[in-house]
Amino acid sequence: MDELNRKTVHEFKQSEKIPIVVVLDNIRSMHNVGSVFRTADAFLLQGIYLCGYTPQPPHRDIHKTALGATETVEWKYAANAVEAVKSLKEQGYQVFAVEQVKESIALQNFNFEQEAKLAVIFGNEVSGVGEEVLKLCDGSIEIPQLGMKHSLNISVAAGIVLWELVRTRIKGDLKY
Repeated sequence: MDELNRKTVHEFKQSEKIPIVVVLDNIRSMHNVGSVFRTADAFLLQGIYLCGYTPQPPHRDIHKTALGATETVEWKYAANAVEAVKSLKEQGYQVFAVEQVKESIALQNFNFEQEAKLAVIFGNEVSGVGEEVLKLCDGSIEIPQLGMKHSLNISVAAGIVLWELVRTRIKGDLKY
């Protein structure tokens, strides 16, 4: 890790975070949860909300894909995503679902203030983000898909969306 110039757990926790929170709403797969933790660590995100029956650390199957990110990324549990969204809005976050719905914004066209505090919700692998949660969101972001399939695994979707949101905030050369 020294040769890669990576942060220690202590340095990570002390670092200024990118003001993006991920909300995982009723995710079934522990591997997906672990993967999102790992992505949140890689991009130095503010944190994660685990909602509903989304698995929570500690669990060996989450740790298998998180590779220690459950020790660095701050996370909270909420009984449901409605509770998490209301809390985030009270804290000044703009909340967007990642969902294919009428009037969703294509990811490449999603514009936001660079200093904005954002929360992005990823829903259940089969049913997506619930209607009650969608009503509370400031909008929805959609990843354009050009092939025959029109869905992505949540871990892949999270990687794409989160990188795009982080990429637009990075100025100049990124120093580790």
